[in-house]
Amino acid sequence: MMSDSQAPMNTNESSSQVTEQAAAQANVTGDTEIPAENGAAAVSDAPRVEELTKQIEALKTQLEERNVQYLRMQADFDNFRKRTLKEKEDLDAQVKRNTITELLPVVDNFERARSHIKPLNEGEMGIHKSYQSVYKQLVECLKRIGVSPMRPEGELFDPNLHEAVMREPTDEYPEGTVLEELVRGYYLGERVLRHAMVKVSAPKEDAPPSEENQSQ
Repeated sequence: MMSDSQAPMNTNESSSQVTEQAAAQANVTGDTEIPAENGAAAVSDAPRVEELTKQIEALKTQLEERNVQYLRMQADFDNFRKRTLKEKEDLDAQVKRNTITELLPVVDNFERARSHIKPLNEGEMGIHKSYQSVYKQLVECLKRIGVSPMRPEGELFDPNLHEAVMREPTDEYPEGTVLEELVRGYYLGERVLRHAMVKVSAPKEDAPPSEENQSQ
């Protein structure tokens, strides 16, 4: 009796084991199919990713080229601006120099008149004072725009500042000393506006021997 009841129980146990094994195989099969689908999708997207990478690299190259062009244009513009400003300053300075140079002979005439004309009566003194006031006003105007006179007397001759028009032999001063300023020179700022015309010392020549000394 006992042997007959145990046979069906073994059959049920075998059936349940078979069912569990079949379910496990189904799960294993399903799990292995999912990565296969992901791998196929990754392979299909690879050309697209490569194309996008090339496009990004091309855009980077274009951006670098545009930056270089922009920097070059900015440098060219800065150079143009500086060059234009320099040309304008040079032109203004040249016009200023030319205008002042045309006025210097007028100043020279006032100074000659002051040194040569000696008023003899009250009327002449009034005229003298009137044109001297004009002279002073003109000199003040020149001073305000940067014009200053040279004072070369007693200095060594400098060809960058002076123009020698006379030489005077003397033993009182070293050779090449400016003895007198004949026509006044002027500066405009730190640059020479007009060279001073000067008389320069020269070595004194020895006196030739007299006839009496020669006869002896």
